[in-house]
Amino acid sequence: MPARCAKGHYKPLKKKTFNSGRKREIRPKTFVSKTAADVYAKKHGLKNYTLENLKSPESKAQKIRIKVEN
Repeated sequence: MPARCAKGHYKPLKKKTFNSGRKREIRPKTFVSKTAADVYAKKHGLKNYTLENLKSPESKAQKIRIKVEN
């Protein structure tokens, strides 16, 4: 006899399948402000890094990425 599900009904249990989807490269973490990026870098022990603004210079909004220098 099949196992009972959570509601008490008898139905066969399905194995959960993992849909891997598309194999996309992991994107770098970005921040809204320079202070948030600095706090993250200090928390993770990054020493030689620069902050790079990914938005255009005319834009008021910022999108900051930490670029680690070797």
